[in-house]
Amino acid sequence: MLFLKSGNLQKLNIETWIVPVCEDGNIHESETIAGMVENALQLREFNGKKDEEVVFYNPEGTNARRVIFLGVGKREKLTPETFRSFAGKAVKKCITWKIAEALFISPGKQKTPLELTRLIEAMMEGACLGNHLFDKYKNDRENIPLKKIHFFTDEKPGAKFSGMIQRAETICRGTLLAREWVSIPSNDKRPDIFAKIIQAEASGEDLTVTIMDEKQLKKEKFGGILAVCAGSTSKPRMVVLEYRSPKAKKTISLVGKGVTFDSGGINLKATGFIEDMKMDMAGAAAVAATMITVARLKPAVNVVGVMPLVENMPSGDASRPGDIITTYSGKTVEIGNTDAEGRLILIDALAWAIKTHKPDAVIDVATLTGACAVALGEKIAGIFSFDDNLAGAIVESGEKTHERCWRMPLPEDYKELIKSDFADIHNMSSSKYGGAITAALFLSEFVGEARWAHIDIAGPAYVKKPVAYCNAGGTGFGVRLFCDLLDTIG
Repeated sequence: MLFLKSGNLQKLNIETWIVPVCEDGNIHESETIAGMVENALQLREFNGKKDEEVVFYNPEGTNARRVIFLGVGKREKLTPETFRSFAGKAVKKCITWKIAEALFISPGKQKTPLELTRLIEAMMEGACLGNHLFDKYKNDRENIPLKKIHFFTDEKPGAKFSGMIQRAETICRGTLLAREWVSIPSNDKRPDIFAKIIQAEASGEDLTVTIMDEKQLKKEKFGGILAVCAGSTSKPRMVVLEYRSPKAKKTISLVGKGVTFDSGGINLKATGFIEDMKMDMAGAAAVAATMITVARLKPAVNVVGVMPLVENMPSGDASRPGDIITTYSGKTVEIGNTDAEGRLILIDALAWAIKTHKPDAVIDVATLTGACAVALGEKIAGIFSFDDNLAGAIVESGEKTHERCWRMPLPEDYKELIKSDFADIHNMSSSKYGGAITAALFLSEFVGEARWAHIDIAGPAYVKKPVAYCNAGGTGFGVRLFCDLLDTIG
């Protein structure tokens, strides 16, 4: 779908060209483009400010039927995310206009403060991610994605560009896979069904796939997982995907929360909070899609993905507030609120992953607390870790991919808030404040001395309105972050 072009721009037979324009000067090497940009900036209605647009039709000296100029703002403020968003918005416009093929004109090598390969990579990511429609449940499909997206650069394509194209497209495919899974309604992805969906997608890759059913989970005493799914007629599963590299010196374990629908259980969620709970498996989707992407990228690190899958429903068999359960680790937990269920399945999966695979680092990702979204908003994930280097690496990868993470504190004295009078620990804080922190501290009690980090994606895992390169629904947050991170810490 993605192609890189260079050479004589005038000879390219692609009908639609897309050109980024700064409000404070030309950023293109080609005289043809520079001249058109100068003419565009002379129009009263176009100044190159962010999101401004103007279209030239059948411009002289080109084979283009239309050239779309989109403003990207001031040159000194350009970032990779500027061009990622620019490309995503442009592709969406092309989809609306029923355009099947488009050519993006990249800036000149010395014309922006950004390294050219990084700039083009960002445009490719934005275009690929923006070229996605979740319409499988619609009978009337008005729009279709672009068939081909080209990128023109004045620099001669070399090995660095070809490798970049393949990597960008592979990672974006993984992100879109996670988006699809999150957006699928819960009736079509109950735990046993979702496990089979993951298995089918992973079966053609260099991955070992293991699925534990309810019988196995009972035998191994996964008390947290079994407590959460007790009220549902849908039985639990735990999916394990393993990637092994012959060059690996480290093993990293990724654990993703997979609640395929979260009603809250006996502590039923209220209207306004329950409607989008099909997305409560976004952590598991991110881990599964990352594992499939890793198998295609083949990094020099062993990676194990663990995804506990449950449905949290109320019934006569459901866990009750006040119940005490014994988890996989052997520790007992008093359930204070059945809507604090994600942490119960995560502690079993974390303890099992650490005991079984002895990873050099273990990272869990989960739509864990609304409190984290309150603290950081809907665009930034919270990162919790006692390990400065691991937390720093995650934050750095988040900045690079624009899947942003902000490190949050883990104060020792807050552990007082999750003490239980009757069990080893309580799944709910005794305070209504600091819920994201106490949830992370709860998880930390089950990882022992392991190098561990927790990423709370309750905010950025799902969007209700379209953004630059993502339509309403799952965002696939975490896949691009993890792929970059594994190169760093592997």
